[in-house]
Amino acid sequence: MNNSNSVDQTELPSTKRLLKSTLLAAVGAGVILVTIVMPAEYGIDPTGVGKVLGLQKMGEIKVSLAEEAAADRLEDLQDAPVALETEEVEEAIITPEVAVKEPDPEMKVALEPVATTLSHEMKVTLVPNEGAEIKLKMNKGQTANYSWVTDAGRANFDIHADSVELKIKYHSYAKGSKQSDEGVVTAEFDGYHGWFWRNRTDKTMTITLQTNGQYLDIVRLK
Repeated sequence: MNNSNSVDQTELPSTKRLLKSTLLAAVGAGVILVTIVMPAEYGIDPTGVGKVLGLQKMGEIKVSLAEEAAADRLEDLQDAPVALETEEVEEAIITPEVAVKEPDPEMKVALEPVATTLSHEMKVTLVPNEGAEIKLKMNKGQTANYSWVTDAGRANFDIHADSVELKIKYHSYAKGSKQSDEGVVTAEFDGYHGWFWRNRTDKTMTITLQTNGQYLDIVRLK
């Protein structure tokens, strides 16, 4: 009995035709990829067709937008706050009574006066044979620039220091007789460091002292 639904073998495409059709389809797809898809999506135009059709510009815009979006995402990730671990959060949320601790007595620092850069100008007027003394309160190692001058001849001077706490009554730096002098005083210990003048002339004189440096205070003692 013959099967009326059987397909006539002469109507089926041959293997050669199938291969030819497949090859043509692949070539067509490749042409579309190179001339249309690559320029429109990636801005790549090896044939120049995409530029003529305006597709290359479209692809370049898409690539640029994609790069900007990626850069924005990376920046957002870098700026994003780091999440604390659960234990860290619990440690951070504590009452002030628990957080505040009495400092270790061994770590306490004595509240000593802190020297800042100061500058002063002081004047003393001395009649014949009269003396006067001006001193800077300084800590050990601190320095101060100074200059002084008289308006009437030479004056006897004595640069020295003392310290009640260290039981130092007199420590000499320099002495002599001049109408003017300048230099640097460097404190060799905590205490008072400065100048004593005496007018050995027969005229009244005024001495002008200028100081600049790190010291705590300036005082006239006599």
